[in-house]
Amino acid sequence: MTNPPAAPKLFDHAALRARLARAERSGAERFLLETVSSDLAERLGAVLRPFDRAADIGTPLAGLCDALAGRAGTVDRVDLLASDNEDLRLAPQSIELAVSALALQFANDLPGIFAQLRRALVPDGLFLAAMLGGDTLTELRQSFAAAESERDGGISPRVAPAIDVRDLGALLQRAGFALPVTDSDRLTVRYDNAFALMRDLRRMGATNVLVERRRTPLRRATLVRMAEIYAERFSDPDRRIRATFDILWLSGWAPHESQQKPLRPGSAQASLADAVKHAKL
Repeated sequence: MTNPPAAPKLFDHAALRARLARAERSGAERFLLETVSSDLAERLGAVLRPFDRAADIGTPLAGLCDALAGRAGTVDRVDLLASDNEDLRLAPQSIELAVSALALQFANDLPGIFAQLRRALVPDGLFLAAMLGGDTLTELRQSFAAAESERDGGISPRVAPAIDVRDLGALLQRAGFALPVTDSDRLTVRYDNAFALMRDLRRMGATNVLVERRRTPLRRATLVRMAEIYAERFSDPDRRIRATFDILWLSGWAPHESQQKPLRPGSAQASLADAVKHAKL
């Protein structure tokens, strides 16, 4: 039996570790993480059951653990970047809750991460996460693309293959999760200019870590032109620019006999045709 092919390496995890460490040393910008962590804690608050053993999968900094204080007995932080093959090192059925905020978008093998989490959860255990979607920073990426085409004669890769929110649900099902739910939020943040946005991104450790990114420094002329294009295309009447953060939410449960089951095909007591006929009366 042959092993399945390894997932392609889209993200440079060594570069990501270095940039997160640099952001922490220089005073990390936490507003986005704090917003998402607060929303995640609020969503978890709708689940009326306790969780004794939880794991935080890859969330940068400790903001999510702080937001979950009182919702889980213990929350262990699991480093998504600890190994090249993204081995989470979680024992089977060792946790009741797995959470993650703004980390899974950097996974090279997202289906493999989901499969590991499904095995690590006890029956009726919950997985709840938020990750950045493909429309994140679309304004900055479009502005860079236009500036690099004008000034450099080519575009540096800045966009990872985007996953659709519906595809996330299919991946959760394939990994064996029951009752998968996915949805998305859109957060718009305004800045004085593109350079202020880029300073925040550096302080988040959120700059380009694609393996195929251009390694040579950006020319000043390209940066200046990018900021001009950004202001021309994506500014409000007060001349402040907009930056979009696309947040994808996903959840799923480890199967358990107590969970609601879909009806068997053909088991309905009334037909759709009868229901439509009744509605027209």
